[in-house]
Amino acid sequence: MSSPSSSTINHHTHRPTTLQEAMQNPDPPPPPPPSSSSSSSSSSSSFKDHLTILLLIFASSLLALLLFLTLSSSPYSSPSSSSATLPPDPFLFPTRVVYHDYNSSDPTPPSLAYLLSGSKGDSGRILRLLYATYHPRNQYLLHLHRFAPQTERDLLALKVQSEPIFRAAQNVHLIGNADIVYPKGSSSISFTLHGASILLRLSSNWDWFISLTVDDYPLVNQDDLLHIMSFLPKELNFVNHSSYIGWKEAKRLKPVIVDPGLYRSEPNVMFYAAQKRVLPNAYRLFTGASFNILSRSFMEFCVVGIDNLPRTLLMYFANTASSLSDYFPTVICNSRKFNKTILNHNLLYANFDTTPKEKPPRLSSNDFDVMVQNGAAFATGFRSDDPILDRIDREILNRHRGKVVPGGWCLGGFGNDTCSVWGDADILRPSPRARGLEKLLVDLLSNDTFRSRQCIYK
Repeated sequence: MSSPSSSTINHHTHRPTTLQEAMQNPDPPPPPPPSSSSSSSSSSSSFKDHLTILLLIFASSLLALLLFLTLSSSPYSSPSSSSATLPPDPFLFPTRVVYHDYNSSDPTPPSLAYLLSGSKGDSGRILRLLYATYHPRNQYLLHLHRFAPQTERDLLALKVQSEPIFRAAQNVHLIGNADIVYPKGSSSISFTLHGASILLRLSSNWDWFISLTVDDYPLVNQDDLLHIMSFLPKELNFVNHSSYIGWKEAKRLKPVIVDPGLYRSEPNVMFYAAQKRVLPNAYRLFTGASFNILSRSFMEFCVVGIDNLPRTLLMYFANTASSLSDYFPTVICNSRKFNKTILNHNLLYANFDTTPKEKPPRLSSNDFDVMVQNGAAFATGFRSDDPILDRIDREILNRHRGKVVPGGWCLGGFGNDTCSVWGDADILRPSPRARGLEKLLVDLLSNDTFRSRQCIYK
């Protein structure tokens, strides 16, 4: 990777062998957007029950109000209120003080925005995930579920404040007014958009949005990830998607639910209405995974809501079970602006040796070799403090317990004090493991897999 990438996604007449070759040729003009289904059916017959209609309007209105409040306010707390107004340390970001030229042909590294979340008792796991994904160029927003006690949230903030590099870079923040998140409901969409809106306000410099839970963990260090992504167009979105709905039609899309996370402050179960609805014909539904890597421009499209499409689909999925895995694929594939910026892979490894209806089993040490050879940037399905996490820290991330992952910005000595002295955060020193991620992206961007797997309607 000795030269910068072009600014567009490319179509190839031959299979590339490097990420640089995969990004060289100009992009073909996008085909016309998919037309709406010619068949139409009235949905009014599905909502004869007045109670169901009122519940739908109530839940949808609450979700809309929550999103509006998200956009009109910034309910987050910085871990250090006294230092929040101070600029980042100039040793970390010398190019923001004086012009500096490295005479390098490599493109400028991107910046990632991480939303790290957990529930009651997960503050230690969130902190470990923060250490494992940390880089001064990135932005981090930490969230503990509302059911977690405030003392746990305060202790997490104090731990963050006590870390010198976090104070110096001014890039780690904590949501003080916590959300309620039911993964099987629609409140997970509201929470994701809430977190993205805060990160958009916190910084104008980040390029991709990544939401991780305490079940997730990185498989590459940030120098590797930022180096590889610096050669990619910043409008690219990594989203698993398929128009094949299958069993989800009867189990998730037709049932009408009300997620208590949108309007209650205490634990409760989701409410299922007796009536069911027909699928829409104004747009096509797509399904995928709850984990995605989304561009800043696409997140602004969803959060700011200049176009009606994100709002329309937000109202539809407000009453749909497990809707986070369907919302972003459906929005992006029905958008003329973004449906050709999608890559049908989310760079996440999971153990899917089960039927689609079952939850993937937890990862264990037996999965280590296959997981690493996959080339993915992240993996999901980890147990708390599982020994496989220690092995990832030791053999992949080179991270010591209670310390951040060392990178090119670390100028200290060896061992646990590697990052006690800081250098320029724009300096990246990728490891040989970056080649696995590069190979995965080269295969995904080749002409026989990239365009042929974009928002295909089956």
